[in-house]
Amino acid sequence: MLDLSAPKVITFIASAVLALFAVVVHYAHIEVPFSRTGFTILLVAYAVLAAGNVFRDV
Repeated sequence: MLDLSAPKVITFIASAVLALFAVVVHYAHIEVPFSRTGFTILLVAYAVLAAGNVFRDV
């Protein structure tokens, strides 16, 4: 069983900033290298938040 923990504040803030950036990219139609849409950036933000929950001290 996974022993989940709350992410550190810096991990949560990094994830929130990436998610906000993904929204801006999507609605402002900004082109970002390695990403055609904001979905890829949003996926990275979710992965950062998930890593903060699964691994301790992240």
